[in-house]
Amino acid sequence: MSNSANGNGSAPVIHCEKITRTYSEGPTELTIFSDISLTVDAGETVAIVGSSGAGKTTLLNLLGGLDRPSSGHIAICGEEIHRMGEAARARFRNHHLGFVYQFHHLLPEFSARENVMLPCTLGGLSVKQAAAKADALLERVGLKERLGHKPGELSGGERQRVAIARALVNEPNCVLMDEPTGNLDEQTAGGVRELIESLRDQLGIAFVMVTHDMGMARSLGRVLRLEQGRLHPEAG
Repeated sequence: MSNSANGNGSAPVIHCEKITRTYSEGPTELTIFSDISLTVDAGETVAIVGSSGAGKTTLLNLLGGLDRPSSGHIAICGEEIHRMGEAARARFRNHHLGFVYQFHHLLPEFSARENVMLPCTLGGLSVKQAAAKADALLERVGLKERLGHKPGELSGGERQRVAIARALVNEPNCVLMDEPTGNLDEQTAGGVRELIESLRDQLGIAFVMVTHDMGMARSLGRVLRLEQGRLHPEAG
């Protein structure tokens, strides 16, 4: 696994200090959340829970450099991503972060292998090298026999496993997951949970997951609740 971007392996994977996100609605300023601080270390899994509209996805987008905080600081592997230009930030994300969403966002015309290869080829790896990495990861997530299948030929659980393999293919420091089991039945969701646990333990990757599934959240590690604009440890 890759170490921190600044060469200091001891830097937290994610370190946020007093981040606030506000939006203007005409003359009114709407505060989504304020004064949030969070540290996530290598190999740690953090689940963020809360009611719909609490700002969980907004927070995940800030952590992934897809949105900017109104105030505060966010460092990924010791680097303040929001001080980078857009192109540099995109390159940094491709190398250090993986993303998994509730809807897998696989390209329907591409095979499982081709979907997983994409972040590698965008990052400059040769097609041969990218294919080798994709095949190894798809085997690891239990899809060795499905390399050439397109998303439409895969079950919901299989599609999400392809999405997880795609998020992991560039050996990121952290994978950000937004309701990764939201569209899966209980048994399939359990399989995805076991896969996340295995990958975390074997590869030392940090996972930050937004989920409504409290069973999933509690089984994976630290649980935080985003409520009324603040982040609190979840009781129980």
